Amino acid sequence: MYRLIDPQTRWKPEDGLTAFALMAKAPRVGRVKTRLIPPLSPEDAAELSRCFIRDMAENVAEIARPHRGVGVVAFTPPEDAEAFNGLLPLGFHLLPQRGADLGERLLHAAEDLLGAGFASLCLINADSPTLPQARLAEAMQLLRRPGDRVVLGEADDGGYYLIGLKRAHAHLFHRIDWSTSRVFHQSVERATEIGLDVARLERWYDIDDAATMARLHAEVAMTPPARQHPGSAFPAPATSRFLRELVARSASLRGLLAASSREAAER
Repeated sequence: MYRLIDPQTRWKPEDGLTAFALMAKAPRVGRVKTRLIPPLSPEDAAELSRCFIRDMAENVAEIARPHRGVGVVAFTPPEDAEAFNGLLPLGFHLLPQRGADLGERLLHAAEDLLGAGFASLCLINADSPTLPQARLAEAMQLLRRPGDRVVLGEADDGGYYLIGLKRAHAHLFHRIDWSTSRVFHQSVERATEIGLDVARLERWYDIDDAATMARLHAEVAMTPPARQHPGSAFPAPATSRFLRELVARSASLRGLLAASSREAAER
């Protein structure tokens, strides 16, 4: 259904295209959002992941279409491309991830996209459905300026939600304590070690526990006009609809969200 990027895929480097690649797991039951099980069932967790992918892909598509960008999902496991059927806008491409750990998968995704002829790329966390579109636009603009650099969007948990590159600098992915609060700062250190300029985007968050689910719920419950100013959160319509449905039918989820909101207010 979507075009697969393989070693024979080529764009013209002179076109100056930017790839916006979501780093995503195939949203299969029991394999995604497992830290939210319970209160979510494995089926609901998988559907929530599908909603995240739908919304993030639409967010990317709205930026990519008018600005020489191409939407991509870099997915794992590499044999499960069919899991994304019907989730992505027309014109999206699929790229199988390769590598033994996150660092290798990020590096190889950058190599594969640059090898296909893209002038620059953004590798984006697929669990931030309300990511402001302005962050994607800013990353693209920074990458299109003369000179080499890395663009990093720090996540609230100490990782990053986006890394933008014009060259596949392997050193950026070495000696990183993945899945810890040290990832962003270690990545800045790796860039400094090779003399690479770092452009920083404003912080954002991804959803992987009760606290971030509570933040997401509060965000999507806002009235639409409050979310329309420049730099505001992306409306994430698929996620918003499904989360409202989940909250309406799950007393345990309502209780967990309320407790997490109280804890956040007391900090």
